[in-house]
Amino acid sequence: MTLVSPSLLAADFLHLDKEIEMINSSDADWLHLDVMDGVFVPNISFGFPVLEAVAKICTKPLDVHYMIVRPENYIKETAKLGAMMMNVHYETCTHLHRTIHEIHENGMKAAVTLNPSTPVSVLQDIITDIDMVLLMSVNPGFGGQKFIENTIDKIKRLKQLIQETGSKAIIEVDGGVQGETAPRLVAAGVDVLVSGSYIFGAPNPHERIKWLKGL
Repeated sequence: MTLVSPSLLAADFLHLDKEIEMINSSDADWLHLDVMDGVFVPNISFGFPVLEAVAKICTKPLDVHYMIVRPENYIKETAKLGAMMMNVHYETCTHLHRTIHEIHENGMKAAVTLNPSTPVSVLQDIITDIDMVLLMSVNPGFGGQKFIENTIDKIKRLKQLIQETGSKAIIEVDGGVQGETAPRLVAAGVDVLVSGSYIFGAPNPHERIKWLKGL
């Protein structure tokens, strides 16, 4: 069964309580939270006031994705939220091994995200330490972008690296996940689908989440 992590970035922020209620009552496995700083990516999303408000009412595990410089500065605060997964970009972490271990020491699962141009080979020496790899299938920073086709081959290369090293890491994909791409992603070896506007913009989000989970 595929895991589904709807991306809050595509929600209606004027009615966030209702959007979280929808997630709580759906078959969604996690809630994906994109934190952007306007430095690492060309956009600003939301910070801890929103994360704290969401954490109070969301009954699904929080999948927090930091698209920011120095994510290691926020490990303790993220753990305090009760986050299940803390996701940091390979491109922003100078001391990735230390950051991964600090995330684990604070009681969370640790994930590493790769931008579209970053090869999976950079994870060779850390893959057995991490719980999940998130592959960006669009350039991070904005929702609703066109899916990058190379992602399919990249998933296969990552799957091979995981199998060769005996890693327990699962694979998550974020960006352009919709009706046409989702089945291909799952067929290539993806475990977790992050989807934003395809879910929140659907006439029936519950049905759409259920369909994604059934892939």
